[in-house]
Amino acid sequence: MPKRLQVILQDSDYRDIQRAARARRMSLAEWVRQSLDSARRQQPEGSLSKKLEALRLASQYQFPVGDMDQMLAEIEAGYLSGQRS
Repeated sequence: MPKRLQVILQDSDYRDIQRAARARRMSLAEWVRQSLDSARRQQPEGSLSKKLEALRLASQYQFPVGDMDQMLAEIEAGYLSGQRS
């Protein structure tokens, strides 16, 4: 269910945000929603300690890996094959 959020801004901040929204040809509300969504997606999920513990656990294993230069060359070839002229 949608919720309403009220934010109090200084006049100058409001005008700056309004200009940014207008420049992108969107409503102020849509600009704010997209900005909040973008900021939320940039926030790391999970705690740092859990992530470090997962890395410590994974580093105990000896998985086979290819040659780094070969893997990078294959990645580059994949990027180039996806380009359109």
